[in-house]
Amino acid sequence: SNEYAFAVVTTNGSVVAWGHEDVCGGVLPNMTSTDVRAVHSTSRAFAAVTFENIVITWGHFSYGGNSRTVQSALVEGGVQT
Repeated sequence: SNEYAFAVVTTNGSVVAWGHEDVCGGVLPNMTSTDVRAVHSTSRAFAAVTFENIVITWGHFSYGGNSRTVQSALVEGGVQT
C-alpha cells in the first residue's frame, strides 16, 4: 500500500489494486502475466515484479509510476520492462 491506494498479489499471481484515481484508480497497466511474485510501492506509485524478472510500474509518474527513464539500467541489471 501507499498513502492513497492498495495493491495485492492474489493466489493465482495476478494483481488487484484499488484506491485514489490519480495513484492507481483501479487502472493497472496491461498485465498479461499472472505470475507476479511481489508488489512494491512508493508514496504514489507501484511496481510489480514477476518471476520472469519483468517490472511493471503504474501510478503517479513523478513518484515512480513511469520506469522509462531507468529502463536501460533495469535491463542491464537483468530485468525486463
